[in-house]
Amino acid sequence: MRIKRLHTTTYIDLFFCVVLLPAIIMLVPVDKLIIHNTGFAVTQILYLYALYFVYRKARIPALFMQRKFLRIFLLMAALVGTTALFAYYPMTEAPDAKLPTDFRQHLQAQTVWFFFLVVSGFSLAIELTIELFRQMLAKQEIEAEKNRAELALYKAQINPHFLFNTLNALYGLVVTKSENTESAFVKFSNILKYMYNTSADTIDLSSEIEYIRQYVDLQKLRLNHHTQVLFESHTDDDRLQIPPMLLITFIENAFKYGVSSVEECSIRIHINAERGRLLFETENDIRNKPTKNSTAVGLLNCRKRLELLYPDRFTLSIDEDKERKKFRVRLTIQLQ
Repeated sequence: MRIKRLHTTTYIDLFFCVVLLPAIIMLVPVDKLIIHNTGFAVTQILYLYALYFVYRKARIPALFMQRKFLRIFLLMAALVGTTALFAYYPMTEAPDAKLPTDFRQHLQAQTVWFFFLVVSGFSLAIELTIELFRQMLAKQEIEAEKNRAELALYKAQINPHFLFNTLNALYGLVVTKSENTESAFVKFSNILKYMYNTSADTIDLSSEIEYIRQYVDLQKLRLNHHTQVLFESHTDDDRLQIPPMLLITFIENAFKYGVSSVEECSIRIHINAERGRLLFETENDIRNKPTKNSTAVGLLNCRKRLELLYPDRFTLSIDEDKERKKFRVRLTIQLQ
């Protein structure tokens, strides 16, 4: 963005120096002025170029927004004073001049002030436009930094919650002296490697699916025959990118509130990605009634994270069927 902005200002400067200012100078009979007073004419032209770059360097609109009025006053006083010296610089006598010297002196002053006003107006207009553009970029950068900080916070809140739930599952296997304990710890180790080796903002969708599969396998090790778990996934492009651990909260809730050791229950997890569009669905029986607002924080964090990552590119529906005692989550994201 900075390179693009630099190129834009360079093009503007070139347009002024090569096209606009020479065209303005040619509006007056500068050839006669050069013949009769070459040094003054050349100095005045150089002054006009210098005047333009002084305005560009000083950034008067920025000084005005910073309330540096004294600096603006001193700068303008110096420029007006210098211009006045050019405007009322004594003209040399020209034997072949058809106009009186006083009239030519007055014409010279008008010409100098005309050039001054044109260059000042163009320079200030350009600098005002650039300053507004700078303010817009600064606001966008601040907003982007705020979004990154919020995303980091939401991700940090998800990780401890996940670890707590998984450690509870492992503790249950150890207490019951399950034969699956060793396998569960291996899977847990792989999950930890994924969590703490994934510092990038996005990862391959295939890696995220494999991580979810390991988590589901880990949960299945602690469940008995009353709980049926169906996990399905399909993608037509494994290179699709997705933020890590974006979906895990929904799956955690399915296992937390949808399993029972004495009643028949089922959990269905479906992930499908086609043509850059991700469809994620979970459905589980409601076997453990959550306490009031116990899941609100996790789901709220997920929704906020989605709003920051995919504004206007996702839909999320969370439904509870109280008659059938079913809980459903349906999330679609346009990844590309």
